Amino acid sequence: MVNVGVLGATGMVGQRFIEMLENHPEFELTTLAASSRSAGKPYSEAANWYLDSEMPESVRDIEVVETDPSSVGDVEILFSALPADIARKVEPRFAEKYIVASNASAMRMEPDVPLVIPEVNPEFLDLIELQQKNRGWDGFIVTNPNCSTIALTLTLKPIYDNYSIRRVYVSTMQAVSGAGYSGVPSMAILDNLVPFIGGEEEKMETETLHLLGELDEGVVRPAGFGVSASCHRVPVVDGHTEAVFIELEDEFELKDVREAMETFQGLPQKLGLYSAPEKPVVVMDEENRPQPRMDRDRDGGMAVTVGRLREDAAFENSLRYVLVGHNTIRGAAGASILNAELIKEIIL
Repeated sequence: MVNVGVLGATGMVGQRFIEMLENHPEFELTTLAASSRSAGKPYSEAANWYLDSEMPESVRDIEVVETDPSSVGDVEILFSALPADIARKVEPRFAEKYIVASNASAMRMEPDVPLVIPEVNPEFLDLIELQQKNRGWDGFIVTNPNCSTIALTLTLKPIYDNYSIRRVYVSTMQAVSGAGYSGVPSMAILDNLVPFIGGEEEKMETETLHLLGELDEGVVRPAGFGVSASCHRVPVVDGHTEAVFIELEDEFELKDVREAMETFQGLPQKLGLYSAPEKPVVVMDEENRPQPRMDRDRDGGMAVTVGRLREDAAFENSLRYVLVGHNTIRGAAGASILNAELIKEIIL
């Protein structure tokens, strides 16, 4: 067993980490870190539990510690659910000694920090050696992408592997949990839709191309097609929905695209990693699916569901579909945990 900890343990994503690490066969959760106002308290007193599940008994009496490398004790991997502004300051301090599997955006686009979806670009973990050399660290940081980017890129990967993509347009309908428990006031979202999420469109447009790029002698060369994103907040608790429009350079048969999606597997599936979904992308035939309430929890929330896969007659060599992915599981905590499982399997 590998001892692990969670940074930002009292927030919503921190709670998802705790929920998913309960009874994990390879990771033993021993350390919970949060702000100074929570430090010194049992976790049950420090945290207001937001999830539908019960707070695991195994963490209720763990004393919360300060978010400081001197406080975390005997751990090997730290999962970071910290806000970006705090993560940028403290994650490098932890990485001097520990492995940091981060969900924060702060370090994602640093040239020597791997931004990884294990089914898409596991080879980017080769940047770890360069990162340690550049920064003089004994540990390292590995990041996962933005929640909406993960769902989109998982569905693009099997298409990208088989066709030349010219451009991608994506319009998102994102759940309120993506902003944290207190992120969107109820009076702002009930009976409403908010057509702006700060920084989200830029993340989708840059991270997607980065993830589908090539690692060339320690430098990531982004994929060469265009991505245009429009992001919106909707009154759904969990589960991001995305409408995706793709122009290809090549002619295609829709059945071949569907087969590529349905049969797509990556390194986590081949290695049988604990959190890896059997099928990262699940394709449905129903006209009215996927829907977040009905499909977000597929394969424990780690699979992305695709529906309404069809040709787009308005543009030559074009197709479109709708996807649903669980934003705080596959798009956040589950993504970091799967990264850590891959690191344990091929590096530790």
